[in-house]
Amino acid sequence: MGLDWTHTGPTVLASFLASLVEFVEALTIILAVGAVRGWRGALGGAGLALAVLLAIILVLGPALTRIPIGVVQLLVGALLLLFGMRWLRKAILRAAGVIALHDEDAAYEKQRAALGRIGGVAAGWDRVAVAASFKITMLEGIEVVFIVIAFGATRPGLLLPAGVGAAAALAVVVALGLALHRPVAMIPENTLKFAVGVLLSAFGAFWAGEGIGLDWPAGDLAIPVLIAAFLLAALGAVRLCRHRREA
Repeated sequence: MGLDWTHTGPTVLASFLASLVEFVEALTIILAVGAVRGWRGALGGAGLALAVLLAIILVLGPALTRIPIGVVQLLVGALLLLFGMRWLRKAILRAAGVIALHDEDAAYEKQRAALGRIGGVAAGWDRVAVAASFKITMLEGIEVVFIVIAFGATRPGLLLPAGVGAAAALAVVVALGLALHRPVAMIPENTLKFAVGVLLSAFGAFWAGEGIGLDWPAGDLAIPVLIAAFLLAALGAVRLCRHRREA
């Protein structure tokens, strides 16, 4: 029962939040492409990319289960830790005011202006629209794929919860896009990246430790402790960076 709570719940949450951030950024560009170049190509390119990403998950996910679990945990744990720390570093600097917050509205207008400078829209399938939507969906989606596969490979039975979290995030973003027809700027992206950075770093540290044979005190219950430790360290880093910037 402890395994279900300490792994499945945080797995779904981390996958959902990380996917939500990536899909929101992809939606911003797809909306700009659709508004300037036409919705057929914009949606077609995004749909093609999603099909490719799903195929990657279905192929690589089960394949990783054939590798010794200790090797997978060490490799995936180290990558997740580095991945999470990268997200966390940017979130800390933004929270401290060192770098500017990401602005979806500004990104939308910038992309619209760039697309507007390209030649006229082709009849039927516009190749520019298809390529632009495909590219952004693949770029943002590949990180989602990595997270889903990483969680699914480290423990039996976690691929499905991770996939459910990502699918739920996709459904939320698609619903918001259909309802608003504009960038989803109301989602606190930096807060989400802060939370995802903490979760990925904690899981990465835990699995890397298991991969090298570390016997964690209290077993799986070390995960919430690691989450709390990374959160406190990140909050302390925000305070320190803000103090140094003001000084």
